[in-house]
Amino acid sequence: MSGHSKWHTIKHKKGAADAKRGKLFTRIIKELTVAARQGGGDVDTNPRLRTIVAEAKASNMPRENIERAIRRGTGEEPGVVYEEVTYEGYGPGGVALMIEAMTDNKNRTVGEIRHMLSKHNGNLGAENSVAWMFTRKGQVLVEKDKVDEERLLSAALEAGAEDVSDDGGVWEIVSPPEVFDAVRDAITALEVEPASAQVAMIPQNFVKLEGKDAQQMLRLMEAIEDHDDVQKVWANFDIEEKEIEASLA
Repeated sequence: MSGHSKWHTIKHKKGAADAKRGKLFTRIIKELTVAARQGGGDVDTNPRLRTIVAEAKASNMPRENIERAIRRGTGEEPGVVYEEVTYEGYGPGGVALMIEAMTDNKNRTVGEIRHMLSKHNGNLGAENSVAWMFTRKGQVLVEKDKVDEERLLSAALEAGAEDVSDDGGVWEIVSPPEVFDAVRDAITALEVEPASAQVAMIPQNFVKLEGKDAQQMLRLMEAIEDHDDVQKVWANFDIEEKEIEASLA
């Protein structure tokens, strides 16, 4: 399992994500608005919107908030227009980073991201400098103590998953992006709440970090994720779980 996935799984288990529910809701609202603007407000004909609505409901976002964000996207209500942008760069130890953002001011956001990377011993890269290191896949992470292995394996593979792998305390289910919804729904039908479920950028290789570089990388991840315009961060670091847990203590 990639470093950023391990990072989020441990944050989920510790409840750290709940402490930032306001940031989570802001991110989801932006995604709902952009998805509705690009593909319409009907979840039955807009797969991207359907996925984000499912995430919003799983995060206990009020229905009114979801519907308002969609109406803003379709133009039925006034609202800020966001642009999607992806930044590529490097973190401590040469870790590759892909940072997905939604912003109403690209000049401001790129300047702030560049400064943040520089402050944590990283740098912003050119377009396609690291994108080739990642593959877009559906990814669901399930904590082992929440599900029977055989039931999970059967449901996931039947729904179209490519692989179910054992990674310490979790099962990682990987699928083609186009069947992600079906795989996620098959798993939740088992009455299992995934630690994470998303269409992710999966690294093809990993950079092992320890000690100072590891802690600096984790501080950079925290800083990037806290930025108001950042939606998701993908990285190819590999850090021991005990170091990640210590950083979140």
